[in-house]
Amino acid sequence: MSLALVRSRALDGMNAPIVIVEAHLANGLPAFGLVGLADTEVREARDRVRAALQTAAFEFPQRRITVNLAPADLPKEGGRFDLPIAVGILVASGQVEAKRLDEHEFVGELSLSGQLRPVRGVLAMACEAVREARTLILPADNAAEAALVPGLRILPANSLLEVCAHLNGVTPLAPYTGVAERRRPAYPELADVKGQGHARRALEIAAAGQHSLLMFGPPGSGKSMLAARLPGLLPDMEQGAALECAAIHSLEGSFEPALLGVRPFRHPHHSSSAAALVGGGANPRPGEISLAHEGVLFLDELPEFERRVLEALREPLETGEVTISRAARRATFPARFQLVAAMNPCPCGFLGDPRGRCRCTPDQVSRYRGKLSGPLLDRIDLILEVGALPQEALFDTRPGEPTADVRHRVAEAWARQLVRQGAPNSRLPAGLVDRHCATDEGAARLLQNAVARLGLSARACHRILRVARTIADLAGVAPVGADHLAEAIQYRRGFETAV
Repeated sequence: MSLALVRSRALDGMNAPIVIVEAHLANGLPAFGLVGLADTEVREARDRVRAALQTAAFEFPQRRITVNLAPADLPKEGGRFDLPIAVGILVASGQVEAKRLDEHEFVGELSLSGQLRPVRGVLAMACEAVREARTLILPADNAAEAALVPGLRILPANSLLEVCAHLNGVTPLAPYTGVAERRRPAYPELADVKGQGHARRALEIAAAGQHSLLMFGPPGSGKSMLAARLPGLLPDMEQGAALECAAIHSLEGSFEPALLGVRPFRHPHHSSSAAALVGGGANPRPGEISLAHEGVLFLDELPEFERRVLEALREPLETGEVTISRAARRATFPARFQLVAAMNPCPCGFLGDPRGRCRCTPDQVSRYRGKLSGPLLDRIDLILEVGALPQEALFDTRPGEPTADVRHRVAEAWARQLVRQGAPNSRLPAGLVDRHCATDEGAARLLQNAVARLGLSARACHRILRVARTIADLAGVAPVGADHLAEAIQYRRGFETAV
């Protein structure tokens, strides 16, 4: 047989479309051609495959070899096609039987010794393979990740020789039956935070309704410490959300099966580009906002980020997804992240310090805060001043409220939201705000006065109602009262009124 068809999969955003690896042997001068819109990594497979076949004691055909990766208009990248290319050449040259080829899909990178190395994006490929009811042959190091997809038959292999022995019926590969050990997440303990009762309360509200939060205050007041403890307050992820989150990290190659269901906490440096934050590349890859999906994205020193980088967050904050468009490709990644940001009140960080350490001019302060646009601030639910820690609180040895207690209250509030509307309050559609965030006459007048005095937009008004709904859920109260609304309004104060 001079032609062999082997099935594999490419990566296209969150999808893993099927790729038919066609290996053809023809008479003529020995050559090895690879076609099908392959990038540099894939074209280098020719040298890896040749060395792997020779090292594994197979005969490398001294004929004109043409390998086509179909469809031709789908870009291919990475080393995942090494194994199907090698299998295709062996089948086409008659060294491996082809009768069981259609039952399998192959993925894996080959070393020069013929060993199989793990590849990224296996979870997306496994989700597609199980729909086609095919068996997935892949590197043993990827087996635990693929096994997260229920109903998929997985045959892990350590080398090309093991795969060929299986196809020839000599030594069948054993199906993977292992179960990934779940590692208990080591979230930082909230009890370690001294003082800052107002900030701890805001953090609890943010966790209970999945609201975005901006903290500003002098250096050393505990803003970063508070942000790092937010993931530990969030309830456990549902199985579907956990798999979706895992699939994104699998595309990046950083996923560990033992961490399935752990809320991600991403904290990119302020020098990050827009592509690093929202995703990009010739073959679109997920950025930090997608890697923070179902978790927390912490932006420290918020005004130090480039203006265009921050403006790129506006649409994902509203829609929960990001679409990256290129001339011939478009990829959509989920991005339901919880934004937590921190900043100083002025460039030096000591505005309002009673010891008079601030030397910033009003113009410098205005330019510093002006780096944050009104539309971006309008999309942040809670704006909180975190003051310097008093000396008596710093040396207080009494333990604070532990994470477990706060997490319990947050879980109860989440449960009320899911029963009532099927989503956290921050994702409550605008058309349902009036129904689920209804207020009494006194609370309605309070909100009207706040809108008039603070000059709030319609979006800000809805966000206040959502936060007030969360505060009421934490209190276990059905209607939104004036006290809940008053607390929500104070978190919408601008910098001018807060400092």
